[in-house]
Amino acid sequence: MQPRLTVVVVEEDRDRATGIVDALKENGDCDVHVIGNYASLARKIAAHSPDIVLIDIDNPTRDMMEELTLASGPLDRPVAMFVSGAAGGLAQAAIEAGVSAYVVDGLAPERVKPVMNTAIARFSVLRQMRQELAETRRALEERKVIDRAKGLLMKAKGIDEDAAYALLRKTAMDRGRKVADVAEALVTAAGLLG
Repeated sequence: MQPRLTVVVVEEDRDRATGIVDALKENGDCDVHVIGNYASLARKIAAHSPDIVLIDIDNPTRDMMEELTLASGPLDRPVAMFVSGAAGGLAQAAIEAGVSAYVVDGLAPERVKPVMNTAIARFSVLRQMRQELAETRRALEERKVIDRAKGLLMKAKGIDEDAAYALLRKTAMDRGRKVADVAEALVTAAGLLG
């Protein structure tokens, strides 16, 4: 059983919004909230803490796209954007900003569920990639600090690299800290003294 989704629909036209809500309710168990104007959009979206945001725009301008994209929080949640016609270069800008799905030719009720599922799946993949990238960067930074700390120990104590690392590891274990934290403290202290 799939968990109940909270969906925010950004749609100014009341009739179209009703059609979207009906399509969402037909296709699954979800709480749907409609936002009918763009004023204070980020605050309104955040108030609902949605699982996904669906935005339907007739003729978007670049400024409107940027504002909607920033307000909908595409790095926090999947965002599917539906536009009426191809607007040169806006699809690329929307995708670069993190929009999970960009659909030209408007929002047809029968396409809501498949596009929504695609947006959620794409967002999950991108979130996983961002997390892995952040972890890799953190590990690389830790490795750099550990290497600097080993160099400081090698120079100060006249020991080889293996002995320097063993000393860092033993100190970390004795203090109940990570090797990277001990290395950071050593590099910081050396900077203050040096």
